[in-house]
Parts: sequence; C-alpha cells; structure tokens
Amino acid sequence: MESLAQLLALVLTAVVLAPAAAHVLELPNKLPLHREEYLTVQQVYRGWNRLGYVVIAALLATMWMAVVADESSEIPSTIAFIAILMTQVVFWLYTYPVNRRTHNWTEAPDDWERLRDRWEISHAANALLSFIAFVCVAVAILNS
Repeated sequence: MESLAQLLALVLTAVVLAPAAAHVLELPNKLPLHREEYLTVQQVYRGWNRLGYVVIAALLATMWMAVVADESSEIPSTIAFIAILMTQVVFWLYTYPVNRRTHNWTEAPDDWERLRDRWEISHAANALLSFIAFVCVAVAILNS
C-alpha cells in the first residue's frame, strides 16, 4: 500500500512539475512582450485548466503517502502534501483572480502589466512549490 502511494505521488508530482517548470522557462521571453503580443502568446494555455485534475490527484496522492508513511518518511511526505496544497492557495488567491479579470487573457485592462506580473510570479511560485513537493516525495521514497 505504501509503495503504491509513493509511486502515485512521484508520478503525479512529476506531471504537475512539468507545466509549472515550462512557465518559469518561458518567463524571460514573455516579460518583454508588448500588450498584443502577450495576449497572443497567452492563448497557448487554452485547455491547460484540465491540469487542475492532475493537481488534485497529486494532492490526494501526497496526502495518502503522508498518511501511510513510516516514521522515516513521514516528514518529507507531509511537506510534499503541504507544498502541493500551497500551489492551490497561490492559484486561488493570485492566479485565478487575474484569469477572471482578463477573461483568461483575451482582454488586457489598462493595468495589464501589473496583472501580467502577478500572474507570472504566481506561476513561478507554484513551480517552486511543485519542485519542493517532487523532491520531498523522492526523499520520502529514499528514506523508506
């Protein structure tokens, strides 16, 4: 049971990390874009909202892993769960309001640069949290 929880947590945190890392890697190329260019580029994210299901699955898998963890892997398993949970906090407090305000980047209000920065930084924060979760899952597996 513990091995299955570990495998699911490892795979799902890796899948969550991939698009988060993509956001960070493209950041230096997106920040200098002008308003219309930025709106155009943002359209590549259509359908990425389905990754929310993977995040929820990773959250459940890391929670399961933390619950069934032995003493040596309990702390990193719990940190992994908290890190994935925090990605949701960041998303709902910072990313989602920008998505609503910009109608998923189909519109750019006058303060679009401030909104862009908030959106991009929230994704970078989630990439860091996802990386922490992935590393903690790996450490928990190595400890068990």
